[in-house]
Amino acid sequence: MKKTPVLLVLMMVAAIFIGCKNEKAKPVIEKSTTATEVTNDGDSTIYGVMLDGGNHSLLLLTNEGDTLEFIENPDDTVEVVKGGKLAGDKFAVISYEEYGDRILRSAVNLTSLLGNWKSLDKDFEIKEGGEILSNIEAEQNPWTNWRIYNGKLVLSKDTFDIIELSDSMELGNNNGNFVFGRSKAK
Repeated sequence: MKKTPVLLVLMMVAAIFIGCKNEKAKPVIEKSTTATEVTNDGDSTIYGVMLDGGNHSLLLLTNEGDTLEFIENPDDTVEVVKGGKLAGDKFAVISYEEYGDRILRSAVNLTSLLGNWKSLDKDFEIKEGGEILSNIEAEQNPWTNWRIYNGKLVLSKDTFDIIELSDSMELGNNNGNFVFGRSKAK
């Protein structure tokens, strides 16, 4: 009688082993990148248009067509939204998940970033589509392109944290902080 349960278990294990042995490995199908996944180039930024923004939230229609809500952490001591909140503006957002919510780490209003900027040695226009035009003919090493990468502003080969973005723009990196003011188009 004791042999029957043991024999039954051995027969089930053998059946499972034989059944799995003939099954070929299935090809892995890569799914497309969604708004919350890291893209192929390592950029974890989520891009889209702001639908609504309250005191501590931002509702974004992503470029992939998803509607995502991001919540600002009320304990943050640094302003995480750079460039203000205006419905219809384009945004670049970095977030993390905590307790099932998407928490806003940083958000850059790309619409506010566009335009003419000037400092003592730079005078340039950030244009939509990643182009920068220098307004100084003899400028050495002018920036020619821009993009947001993991929440940072990349101007040609220089990478900056956006510290402030309003009527002035303060950028910072290991070389220091750089302040630009808005200027009128030429």
